Amino acid sequence: MKSMQEKIETAVFVGIIRPQDEERKVREYLDELEFLAETAGVQGDRKFLQRVDRPDNATYIRSGKLEEIANYCEENSINYVIFDDELSGMQQRNIEKIVKCSAIIDRTSLILEIFAQRAQTSYAKMQVELARYNYMLPRLAGMWTHLERQRGGRGTRGGMGETQIEVDRRIVKERITRLKEQLKKVDKQMATQRGNRGNMVRLALVGYTNVGKSTIMNMLAKSEVFAENKLFATLDTTVRKVVIENVPFLLSDTVGFIRKLPTQLIEAFKSTLDEVREADILLHVVDICAPDFEEQMAIVEKTLEDIGAGNKPVYVVFNKIDSYTYEPYDEFSLEPKNKNNRSLDELKNSWIASEKAPCIFISAKEKINIEKLRNDIYKMVAEIHAGRYPFNNFLY
Repeated sequence: MKSMQEKIETAVFVGIIRPQDEERKVREYLDELEFLAETAGVQGDRKFLQRVDRPDNATYIRSGKLEEIANYCEENSINYVIFDDELSGMQQRNIEKIVKCSAIIDRTSLILEIFAQRAQTSYAKMQVELARYNYMLPRLAGMWTHLERQRGGRGTRGGMGETQIEVDRRIVKERITRLKEQLKKVDKQMATQRGNRGNMVRLALVGYTNVGKSTIMNMLAKSEVFAENKLFATLDTTVRKVVIENVPFLLSDTVGFIRKLPTQLIEAFKSTLDEVREADILLHVVDICAPDFEEQMAIVEKTLEDIGAGNKPVYVVFNKIDSYTYEPYDEFSLEPKNKNNRSLDELKNSWIASEKAPCIFISAKEKINIEKLRNDIYKMVAEIHAGRYPFNNFLY
């Protein structure tokens, strides 16, 4: 915690509403962006929205709104302005000329910062560093004030010398190459470790960030995986051996997904996500209390497809039913009934009736319906186990 003498860093958040966007959803996205900032240790102050046909090529938002933000930041000593979309290098530089604060940040750089703070193992740190360098490379021109100086003298190319930006770009590219080589070596070691596990049945917990995967992992595996009510509490994949009744299997807890997960991170963490690709069953954990949980599910499903795990058997675990609330539908209302008017029973029945995937509704925190979860997992694992060990089944 910060001491009372330390100044709390603050941020404002900026988003746009395009003609095809729902304002309610855009506001939810900015709420998530604020949660991301709080995870990084920055306190949210205010949100700014502007309706536009498309982002401005030069400054992302229009000049009038940008001036409003600049004045607000100056009057209230705001440290950061955080945009909900990824900014181009040119957009970031142009905004910095108008808005005077500690830093102009986009969603991608904020997520990269959180990953850098949360990485614990050397492998995760290398993955995050690679992602940050890949993000940095096309933006070098605006990152430091010294970049346009010429570096001449012995050992440089050409009579005019090598510009500082060329030197920095070359250094970053060399660093990217070294990191990729180092990660390849670790990837081989991890692949060998996975191979040494033999034909044990593998389950992987997947889902949007902060849905309770690590809590479920701790409960099923009786382990002490770090779990916290913050985004991306878990970065390093954790694998534990679990035995239910007399059937053993491996359970892995993986990094959470999120809307607009930076492509640099998907690329960097592909090897870590081998645990997902090689799993026999995916336990897709969903926060039933999230107002847009169906959209979060779609984002997870799309990410699974992107990493080559879209065809895996899925068992959906709707978590946090102890905190579920809804607004009873007023039969005299002129507004159509929506998902916010559904009771938990209605939601359960509608989802089960849809037959999208087998599912269960639980509370990992309050241990509600956990025995059924364990029993369902037992049945799924036992079926796969019986196929792999037909002559040695359950003899442990």
